[in-house]
Amino acid sequence: VQLVESGGGLVQPGGSLRLSCAASGFTFSIYTMGWFRQAPGKEREFVASIRGSSSNTGYTDSVKGRFTISRDNAKNTLYLQMNSLKPEDTAVYYCNTNPPQIFPNSWGQGTQVTVSS
Repeated sequence: VQLVESGGGLVQPGGSLRLSCAASGFTFSIYTMGWFRQAPGKEREFVASIRGSSSNTGYTDSVKGRFTISRDNAKNTLYLQMNSLKPEDTAVYYCNTNPPQIFPNSWGQGTQVTVSS
């Protein structure tokens, strides 16, 4: 199993970024997938999830209305569109199954998102 996140960067408050997660080594389309993030000095936390069929999504309260999770099962890719970014969104963002670690040792390297003026 391999999960490779990309798309992070430095953005000003109010800006947007689109994260991608390329998945391989498992049947991506049948698993609920999620985005998670870890800020410096904090525990990794759940951000958003999406069912295999893309029919059901969920978000942590702090990102509702600003972030949108989606997936392309034909490309084995998970996305996170992040709008109206705030400094408190600064973190390393990871993708994984939800719940995470259905596949042991499956965390990728993550992608750094920094929101700062």
